Amino acid sequence: QVHLEESGGGLVQAGGSLRLSCAASGSKFRINSMGWYRQAPGKQRELVAGVTRGGSTNYADSVKGRFTISRDNAKNTVYLQMNSLKPEDTAVYYCNVVTFIGYWGQGTKVTVSS
Repeated sequence: QVHLEESGGGLVQAGGSLRLSCAASGSKFRINSMGWYRQAPGKQRELVAGVTRGGSTNYADSVKGRFTISRDNAKNTVYLQMNSLKPEDTAVYYCNVVTFIGYWGQGTKVTVSS
C-alpha cells in the first residue's frame, strides 16, 4: 500500500506563491507518473499538472506559465510551485501517483484571497 503525505497548502493573497509537496512511501514498485489534481467547491476534480519518471511535464491551460511541477525520484516526492496565484486557484489539491495503479493523497487546501 502506498502512502502519500501532502503538505504546503494554506491561505495566500492573490499574486502570492505556495509550494506543495507530496512524498510517497511504502511502494514495492517503481513510481511512474506523478501529478497534482484539484477540486473546487461544486466542480469536478481536474488535472493541474503531471510529470513522468523521465521528467516530461504537462499542465492545464489555466496554470501554464504560473505553476511548475517537479519531482525527486530518489525521494519519491513531487512538488508543485504555484506562483501568481489567483482566487480561481482556490481548491483542494490532491497528489496522485501511479505504479501499476493510481493512488491518491488526502488533499491539501489552497485558498487564494482577492
